[in-house]
Amino acid sequence: MSMKEQLEQIEVAAKQALSAVADGKAIEELRIRFLGKKGELTAILKQMGGLSAEERPVIGQLANKVRADIEAAIAERGSQLKSAAEEKRVKEETLDVTMPGKAPRVGKLHPLSKTLEEVEEIFLGMGFEIVEGPEVEKDYYCFEALNMPKHHPARDTQDTFYINDNVLLRTQTSSVQVRVMEKHRPPIRIISPGRVYRSDAVDATHSPLFHQIEGLVIDKGVTMADLKGTLELLMKRLYGEDTQIRLRPHHFPYTEPSAEVDLMCYNCHGAGCPLCKNEGYIELLGAGMVHPKVLEGCGIDPEVYSGFAFGIGLERITMGNFEIKDMRLLYENDMRFLEQF
Repeated sequence: MSMKEQLEQIEVAAKQALSAVADGKAIEELRIRFLGKKGELTAILKQMGGLSAEERPVIGQLANKVRADIEAAIAERGSQLKSAAEEKRVKEETLDVTMPGKAPRVGKLHPLSKTLEEVEEIFLGMGFEIVEGPEVEKDYYCFEALNMPKHHPARDTQDTFYINDNVLLRTQTSSVQVRVMEKHRPPIRIISPGRVYRSDAVDATHSPLFHQIEGLVIDKGVTMADLKGTLELLMKRLYGEDTQIRLRPHHFPYTEPSAEVDLMCYNCHGAGCPLCKNEGYIELLGAGMVHPKVLEGCGIDPEVYSGFAFGIGLERITMGNFEIKDMRLLYENDMRFLEQF
């Protein structure tokens, strides 16, 4: 077979093969097969050294024409495949406006987050600042600075998670109050919400991890009446204008005088029911006037300044807001439960 016939055969074979390809990868493989450095056309051209001087320009011209024709055929086939792919994609992506839409799933705040935001808004409206602090805390800030030195009996009731002798997981966010009093001079008006940890057995009302909101006010002339008025306003905003609270004498090492604050049962309104154990009130939080020793330890003169502090469990408020009877429901991430809120 002459070289001319071989070139013509290569062109015919290339065009036939191109008509059968279905994607760009196959087209590239064909280009390499016929026009690559080791392709069929290149193999023919390497034989041109054996041609006579008269045949060489004729075959060379024919070879260039075959190469150009194959390249044009490759480009045309590639364009055809691209157009077909775009047409297919347009058909598949056609929007049927008569089909019903798919409503996006919209997330909701967790009951704890929702309640915390509500409490924060109430205190911001009263001129308080929101302050956060470390959950892994030093023993000094969690106990000693709050008038609970080593071997103080009140420490036995805390059920603390110790990391070492001087570092622990905070049992209350009161440690943030100490840090604020060390760095800032009165007047001080803050709340410090956050996670706290105690070695409690898990049940309907206890958990080793829960959330506290501590409050602190330090200024000249602050009295127990200011504390009561602040807590009454908080509870009325949370539970309604007919809400009542009562203060019972108590003892906390870091406040003097101290009080337990009870909320009139939102279920029976003081008449007595199973929820409040027929007492008419539900124990809600601890509070009191900041102990002079705590003020002195933070560099604040107790002869000039006074203040009050309180600590309330976020879970307890949330359970009251949404009439939740078991604290464990707040932590189990059961969507059947959470979707109700």
